[in-house]
Amino acid sequence: MKLYRFLSADDTSEFCHKVTDALNKGWELYGSPTYAFDAAKGVMRCGQAVVKEKDGDYSPDMKLGAQ
Repeated sequence: MKLYRFLSADDTSEFCHKVTDALNKGWELYGSPTYAFDAAKGVMRCGQAVVKEKDGDYSPDMKLGAQ
């Protein structure tokens, strides 16, 4: 099965660590990163899609971050 996640966080090192952690757990970058202003919080936010191939069957109850 192919799994998909969209990682997001404020534009701080937290975002880079989140993506780095996913890459080290076998996830691969998918597409370009995004960068947008969050007017409610007054900060810039980053986003990056990642995908991973995994054996088994997909279930909406899966915790994708634990895969």
